[in-house]
Amino acid sequence: MEAHTGDRLVTHGRTVGQQDQVGEIVEVLGTGGTPPYRVRFGDGHEHLLVPGPDSVVRRSVGPAPGPRDGGAP
Repeated sequence: MEAHTGDRLVTHGRTVGQQDQVGEIVEVLGTGGTPPYRVRFGDGHEHLLVPGPDSVVRRSVGPAPGPRDGGAP
């Protein structure tokens, strides 16, 4: 698993009716994007996590490059 700051970590519910937990990765503590990750959830709490097989990383989509970034105006 590889992640970067700003990506989302989605942990799927383990039982019927349990919702997925989604948090934003605010810090990558492993080398080369590997766990552990510091993750901030919607209620503001942060946790240090080593995701298991029931988790996936959703890449963040950065803003489109503008004129100062070398993109089209």
